[in-house]
Amino acid sequence: MIIRPMRFFLAALCAFAALMPTAGRAAFPEKPVRIIVPFPAGGATDVVARALAQRLSQIWNQPVVIENRPGAGGNIGADLVAKAPPDGYTLLMASAAEVAINPYLYKGMPFDPARDLAPLSRVASAPLVLLVHPSVPVTTVSQLIAYLKANPDTSCANSGTGSPQHLAAEQFRLLTGTKIIHVPYKGGAPAVTDLLGGQVQMFFGGVPPALPHIRSGRLRAIAVTTKEPSNLLEGVPPVSATVPGFEFENWQGMFAPAGTPSAIISQIAADIARVAQDKAFGEQLVAQGAGPAPLGPAAFAAFLDAERSKYARLVKESGAAVD
Repeated sequence: MIIRPMRFFLAALCAFAALMPTAGRAAFPEKPVRIIVPFPAGGATDVVARALAQRLSQIWNQPVVIENRPGAGGNIGADLVAKAPPDGYTLLMASAAEVAINPYLYKGMPFDPARDLAPLSRVASAPLVLLVHPSVPVTTVSQLIAYLKANPDTSCANSGTGSPQHLAAEQFRLLTGTKIIHVPYKGGAPAVTDLLGGQVQMFFGGVPPALPHIRSGRLRAIAVTTKEPSNLLEGVPPVSATVPGFEFENWQGMFAPAGTPSAIISQIAADIARVAQDKAFGEQLVAQGAGPAPLGPAAFAAFLDAERSKYARLVKESGAAVD
């Protein structure tokens, strides 16, 4: 009478023990993960994504593959992720363009970033640097403002209509009450080329591509667009030191399709935060003029709300539009 219940108890105990390794093992990821970069290889977003992917692969013990899907200002790659299964295996490394600027810039969007993408974590942030050609007789922001008011035909390059570089210049113009002639280019490289040649007089550009020209004296760095100075540009102050309220980040963040389980979102965000503490990862970003800037899902969502409000206003006031 006692033996039979004891057999059932032992059998149940063995069954529970057999389940323990499965219960204790993380359910995600169980197969390779892909990160979509909606821009060509070699750009800032791609560099950040590859540095992160290498370390997530080590943490997860699974391959993390980068796929570059450029086009339409980042919309093609972002739309792919927005329509992917919400299981965490297809992620998006985004910049401000495709999730905070394009909805106000493009007349027709194939997806709604606020509805179709779940923010996981901001990953990195970098300043832009306000550059002038040496022929422009200024060395400070206050001198540049005076120069622009005296020379309203001054031309400013940008990396395309509605690009962060364009909108940074637009924010500067609005806050300083100056006039600037915007000259759009198809990317930062041709913009820098014409700035070097003196065809345009100023440019809000990326730090790493500009560094060699700053150091050689072929371009002059006036200020950076973030509240804090850049480690790569010693002695170059923030624009906000002269123009209160001016702040502009060139950031990258990770997104998943909307509907991805909260447990997976939390795990990926925690693992990104773990990578952000890695000294080698930080040094790799600093070499590109950026730095780790992790924000968890809730804080990143609040940050995105503020970014979208800012860009909605800037796009409207600039009159920028893409058909």
